[in-house]
Amino acid sequence: MRMSRTGQVAAVDLGATSGRVMLATVGPDHLDLRQVARFDNEPVEIWNGERAALHWDIAGLYAQVCVGLAEAARRAPELIGLGVDSWAVDYGLLRAGRLLGLPHHYRDTRSAAGVEAVHAAIAPSELYERNGLQFLPFTTIYQLAADRLAGYLGLADSALLIPDLIGYWLTGAMATERTNASTTGLLGIDGEWEPTLRARLGPGTRLFPELVEPGSPLGSVLPSVRTRLGLDRAIQVTAVASHDTASAVVAVPMAAESAAYISCGTWGLVGVELDAPVITAASRTANFTNEAGADGRIRFLHNVMGLWLLSESVRQWERDGARIDLTRLLDQAAASPAPAAVFDVDDPRFLPPGDIPARIAGWYAERDLPAPVSRVDMVRAIVESLAAAFAHGVHTAAELSGTSVRTLHMVGGGAQNRLLCQLTADRAGLPVVAGPVEATSIGNILIQARTHGLLTGDLDALRAVVAAAFALRHHAPRQATATRKAG
Repeated sequence: MRMSRTGQVAAVDLGATSGRVMLATVGPDHLDLRQVARFDNEPVEIWNGERAALHWDIAGLYAQVCVGLAEAARRAPELIGLGVDSWAVDYGLLRAGRLLGLPHHYRDTRSAAGVEAVHAAIAPSELYERNGLQFLPFTTIYQLAADRLAGYLGLADSALLIPDLIGYWLTGAMATERTNASTTGLLGIDGEWEPTLRARLGPGTRLFPELVEPGSPLGSVLPSVRTRLGLDRAIQVTAVASHDTASAVVAVPMAAESAAYISCGTWGLVGVELDAPVITAASRTANFTNEAGADGRIRFLHNVMGLWLLSESVRQWERDGARIDLTRLLDQAAASPAPAAVFDVDDPRFLPPGDIPARIAGWYAERDLPAPVSRVDMVRAIVESLAAAFAHGVHTAAELSGTSVRTLHMVGGGAQNRLLCQLTADRAGLPVVAGPVEATSIGNILIQARTHGLLTGDLDALRAVVAAAFALRHHAPRQATATRKAG
């Protein structure tokens, strides 16, 4: 790979529980990454006249983004660009360029009515044939239907997914980046807006602006934002692979033809990278999705509940008054025996915030199985159950796609969890390569760097930069454990 010059870019990475701003220097033979800001991303409950609804504090997030970008600009006076990625499916409704209200959080229960409305208009089997997406009750298509039933869509003339909304506030330009758009349920398997879905589902499906590809320049930072950030000149905002998983997959240092990946944070996204979607009865039954990746690739994957189970359990114990040292709990869990049975981490009861340990205990009690009693046993059960779900997902992805998986890559926060990585290797019977941890930010940066001419080449070339720049940890499988999904 030929790199003609060195430059600095910033990545805004908004996760479902925290956000960060990263600063990178990219140049010949190196990629240096530094965190310049990190902040919590907590949902807010607001009474809506009937119930407490969950929303995102998007204005607060934007303020934190600006603080982080100002720090990046202070540290890097020659900063040339930035890009924004975030979680998928959620959006803001706008009229005449003005946000109409706080975006709903995907864990809010309102979308149940939207599921019924969509499936009344188009059967789930036909829906899968048209958009290739797994069923998740909070997918954008269902949220839009819920908003239509509530009368909100008639007030809006546009809608922006979360990273596109932040990009609009930074530049004044409206666009819909393709990888995030592919999670809405409104794109066809050809990657374009699906005309039949638009015709049958009506209002709301045409609110999103035109699609743009990862790597497309969105525009320069607005003069008012430049002043806020302390910039003395215009810098470019690039539409990266703005779905955080799509950016993470860009940075997986893998040979796609023989590897599977797990992007593990709040969610665990388990899959393979393909050149074409898999739309079969078997893939629909297995609830696998086909989402757009960078450079026209397909992310064929399944959502697993992820580290949400662990982090929300810790929050519950802290609400109960305990002081929790998660590192110590994980070390103790590694020395504890495996649970008598793993539980189904994808059970819908685990989706809303709340007392996850009590819900896990309830899952075991309903099946007359011994439930974890101590916190250490609960942590071991969570990690063991996640590993079982990950292993099951890897083997299912390989079988459905025809991929001969020889290596499993774990990126994101889960790559730091040695117990999770080892148990996943054991249960999958495959070597696990852990890292990089900040894969999403790195993927964001790689796409920007290529747009600015700091890097050249295809995804394989970009991944070679990652492999050279970051230390990876290897976990060889011990005696493989059965990967049957918990039932």
